[in-house]
Amino acid sequence: MTFISTKILLNSFTPVEILFIRFTTAFFALWLVCPHRLKVQPRSREKYFAAAGLCGTTLYYLLENIALTYTTASNVGVLLSVIPFFTALLSRIATGEKLRLPFFVGCLIAMAGIVLIEMNGRQLRLNPAGDLLAVLAALVWAVYSILVKKISTYGYRTVQTTRRTFCYGVLFMVPVLFFSGARADALLFARLAEPVNLANLAFLGLVASAVCFVTWNLAVKLLGPVRTSVYTYLGPVVTISASALILHERITPLIVAGTALVLTGLLISQNLFSKLRHAPTG
Repeated sequence: MTFISTKILLNSFTPVEILFIRFTTAFFALWLVCPHRLKVQPRSREKYFAAAGLCGTTLYYLLENIALTYTTASNVGVLLSVIPFFTALLSRIATGEKLRLPFFVGCLIAMAGIVLIEMNGRQLRLNPAGDLLAVLAALVWAVYSILVKKISTYGYRTVQTTRRTFCYGVLFMVPVLFFSGARADALLFARLAEPVNLANLAFLGLVASAVCFVTWNLAVKLLGPVRTSVYTYLGPVVTISASALILHERITPLIVAGTALVLTGLLISQNLFSKLRHAPTG
């Protein structure tokens, strides 16, 4: 649903401004929830928080937004579906985790569904620069998920670790803001005061960043980065559903078929069909 809010906000703000306000809001929201300072010991662990902030909040969204200026949203949506494969590859390198065939079969089925949803009957047109940036964004998010798993082994509270990564993410955005020419002038505050902008920025900061990043990081802690990454396939399904309800966009038969493939692939990749068959009854 963030795509819908971002689309509305782009009428008044630049992509970098939206990201900075979004994650700054999320940082202070998590600080209010848990104001206790996180004491990272030994200090050598700090580099993992910095890397997670750089990858998960700065590079990923910047690469995605820049990719959208060179290529179509459909191409970006399709290419981001390789996140689970990158995550599986990096997890294999980092931890030696092995995956069974159903995982890859399910991912391929879900990716086919993503293609149907995103393209929706349109012709696929390659844009090398933008498409490469989208693939890099997918790789960066996979790195972020591996880093989150590493951080989760330290035993800190998820709210505190997420807040720490947001802090680094916001700091890394400051130079980008400077070079993009953004200014904190009276016009900026006037735009912030508009109810529609305020509501969407609050949604992005409080829900889509503070709540969703904490729950994502907790899921990575409990399920592991690879199994959690597969659920990114639900993103386009939720976006299409929200667009139909909020923006009144039409749902076509191809979108319905794509949704069915995504859900089927998700069930197969997580081996949920087998679990359902063997679940106790009565």
